[in-house]
Amino acid sequence: MNNERYHSVPIKEKQTNIVSFKAMEDVGYDLQDPILLKSLAPEENTQCRRGLYFQDGKRRVDYILTYHIKKSGSSRRHASRLRDNAFTRTLRRGRAPPAPAAGQDAEAGSPDLSMDHHDDDKCLRREEFERNLLEMGLELERDEETKTPGVGFVKIHAPWSVLCREAEFMKLKMPTKKVYEVKHSSGVMEKINAFISKLTDPLHPNLDENRTQKVKHLSYPFSREKQHLFDLSDKDSFFDSKTRSSLVCEVLKRTKCTKAKFSMGITSLLGSGVYLAAYPLHDGDVNGENAEPNDRKLLYEEWASYSVFYKYQPIGLVRKYFGEKIGLYFAWLGVYTQMLIPASLVGVIVFLYGCVTVDDDIPSMEICDQRKNITMCPLCDRVCSYWNLSTACGTARASHLFDNPATVFFSIFMALWAAFFMEHWKRRQMRLNYEWDLTGFEDEEEALKDHPRAEYEFRVMQKSLKKDHRSQKPEKEKLTCRDRFPAYMTNLIMMLLMIGVTFAIVFGVILYRISTKAALAMSSNPMTRSNVRLTVKTTAAIINLVVILILDEVYGAVARWLTVLEVPKTDKSFEERLIFKTFILKFVNAFTPIIYIAFFRGRLGGRPGSYLYVFESYRMEECAHGGCLMELCIQLSITMLGKQLIQNNLFEIGVPKLKKLIRYIKSKRATFQEEEYEKKLQRYETDHFLEPFVGLTPEYMEMIIQFGFVTLFVASFPLAPLFALLNNIIEIRLDAKKFVAELRRPDAARGKDIGIWYNILRGVAKVAVIVNAFVISFTSDFIPRLVYQYMYSPDGSMHGFVNHTLSYFNVSHFQNGTAPLEPYHLGFHVDMCRYKDYREPPWSLTPYEISKEFWAVLAARLAFVIVFQNVVMLMSDVVDWIIPDIPKDISLQIHKEKILMMDLFMKEEQGKTRTEDGRKEMSPSPPMRSRSASHTACKNY
Repeated sequence: MNNERYHSVPIKEKQTNIVSFKAMEDVGYDLQDPILLKSLAPEENTQCRRGLYFQDGKRRVDYILTYHIKKSGSSRRHASRLRDNAFTRTLRRGRAPPAPAAGQDAEAGSPDLSMDHHDDDKCLRREEFERNLLEMGLELERDEETKTPGVGFVKIHAPWSVLCREAEFMKLKMPTKKVYEVKHSSGVMEKINAFISKLTDPLHPNLDENRTQKVKHLSYPFSREKQHLFDLSDKDSFFDSKTRSSLVCEVLKRTKCTKAKFSMGITSLLGSGVYLAAYPLHDGDVNGENAEPNDRKLLYEEWASYSVFYKYQPIGLVRKYFGEKIGLYFAWLGVYTQMLIPASLVGVIVFLYGCVTVDDDIPSMEICDQRKNITMCPLCDRVCSYWNLSTACGTARASHLFDNPATVFFSIFMALWAAFFMEHWKRRQMRLNYEWDLTGFEDEEEALKDHPRAEYEFRVMQKSLKKDHRSQKPEKEKLTCRDRFPAYMTNLIMMLLMIGVTFAIVFGVILYRISTKAALAMSSNPMTRSNVRLTVKTTAAIINLVVILILDEVYGAVARWLTVLEVPKTDKSFEERLIFKTFILKFVNAFTPIIYIAFFRGRLGGRPGSYLYVFESYRMEECAHGGCLMELCIQLSITMLGKQLIQNNLFEIGVPKLKKLIRYIKSKRATFQEEEYEKKLQRYETDHFLEPFVGLTPEYMEMIIQFGFVTLFVASFPLAPLFALLNNIIEIRLDAKKFVAELRRPDAARGKDIGIWYNILRGVAKVAVIVNAFVISFTSDFIPRLVYQYMYSPDGSMHGFVNHTLSYFNVSHFQNGTAPLEPYHLGFHVDMCRYKDYREPPWSLTPYEISKEFWAVLAARLAFVIVFQNVVMLMSDVVDWIIPDIPKDISLQIHKEKILMMDLFMKEEQGKTRTEDGRKEMSPSPPMRSRSASHTACKNY
């Protein structure tokens, strides 16, 4: 075994320690051992002090494992340190460590080192796992004398040979020595691109990578046999820190600990508490006087700062530091935010159009005209009295801001916008695949995704142990649908139960609105009575928001628990199942109240004299005369803005900081209050206090829900894209700061696309077309106005539309106990009141039956849904067909790379052939020369 493989060297201690060298000799320690002497000598190395390197200051720390330690005094610390060095020296000399005597505990020999059985078992598992890591070629260094009480650190370094082996195994594409010229657009397009580039130059971050690259290195999967293809002049920087940590992480995943009842990998060891955490290190500090230039500091200044909110993201540097998957997320978020700019402009124009034309809207003018003196039926039983339609003037004018002909155009525009967005992202994704050398990633992804999860292996082991020894075949055992059937049934029941909880809460809010409206209507304050509708709408929307925020957290935990029950085989399968469940629950949670207001409210209430009651006492609520579109707008705006401000921003800022503070306080002790506060922590200690990275699912999920708000009900809220844009400008910098400064550095993961999220986006975009068609047809008054104007209007105008939509009711037909207690509230006797519906008048042969106008409007509504849906989807498909997924220049460059790679290998083969021919010519061939000479002699003779 390599002598330099393992150096267990504790960090320098400030206090003076008394060590008995005689006792050390008695127990068999070699005092001439350089490792032991080095562990006892102070180390003055600034790089080591920062925690980025081993004690020798040369080998970089690629990964960190932390574990819990119990300290009972200095004697135990020194004995533990010396024991570790003895164990280290044994490994260096290639011998297995001596096993403890029979009946003797592995830690016996010192009463100060006594531990309970559980801690001892963890220690043995750690030792075996670290021994296996050594056999895999990694180099380790332990540090238990840190400023973080109760936490020990194992620093891991991967030497060059291990990096090469793992890079070849993972088929990492690395740049070769061969470079070629990248040809950009020529002619007019080149001039246009140059002008746009010059115009947007101030928007680019101050990085060298933003300069247009005229040449590109040809990339090829790394191979130890073909190292001559790569530029290995500086081996230390050939693999960057992100790549080194990902290679070490792959080794950790493959290494197993077999001393337990079942094989345990690093995931199981973390889950069982053998190790507390496993993470790669950040490159350095982001601020401070001693912060040296590094990629993390550069990202903090040019990406995570709010002062650069107007600039493009340094996506290349993000990918270099965090990996492809995180790079793709921020690239997608950037494209989505850019595409929101035109959508926001059009939405503002539509809103302004409503503001400008509100005074010319004839139906609103008719409602506000007090001379018409239209008496409306009571809004609730007994306590509510008759009211004048002109009191709804403000609601009618406000509804016109969102319910006007321009909203139909905006709905079509947003459907096409979604199609353009999807196509634009596919092209951007393909360009990033080319720039990041991911064009041939499918085969590698297939090979990596079959790596089984630790929980799956544990269940398979449990299943194999239950079988008879004669039929036991653990290597072929797997979990079948029969094994997972109880989990599937639990998933189905729990999902239905959670959706039922959402429906029950929406129903509870409905009861709140009904009861509160009746209570406020009995108020003696005229101001309160006049603002009943607005008060009830706003408070109900806020209650819905609070419930949505609470249930979002509950549903996220439930979805993870249900996914764990299924025991998916691979991490990819686990992630996809978790995403599907979380999306279903959170989507239903966020949009159920909105769907109720849009499509069900006001359609289930009945009519005067025959209302529908809940619990025989609560009358179902109705929409205002201007329709439910205004209430839908209020609910949508409060929910969207509330989720973005509270959940997406305040929670993301406050919760990580609070967790970090709690974790920091818990690690403090009374003896660490004065002097230790002033000491600088090592890099791996500082990262230990950061929040662990839990994946990109929460980040994607909040953006997908926002995408739903922007597209699904945009016909009722044209300003949704604007609010989404303003939120995303903050969200990008907020997420950037969180990744750079608040979270531990994630394991770099490769990926060529955003995975299942793209399919969810496409699904939401398709559903949005249908939803908007129904919103325009059934929630707004757009179709009834068209039908009246072209079928029933005497002069083809909108005059008389309000009267056309109101039916008559004879007040003597009220059910017993439902008539108003104050029938003379308006100052005169009421014989007839009006209500919004298409029904026959009480003097007709079929009183209160549905009129023919209702069927005409319904037919027009259904026809509009069919036409709108098919036309818009056809236009979206045309956009999808016209715009190619792969940009033409990228397609040419990929083809050029293949040709250059083929030429490179052809030249290499020709060089090998010439070398072999040269060797054959130079090598002696006595038998051949002998035969040739004999033949020539015979011929001459």
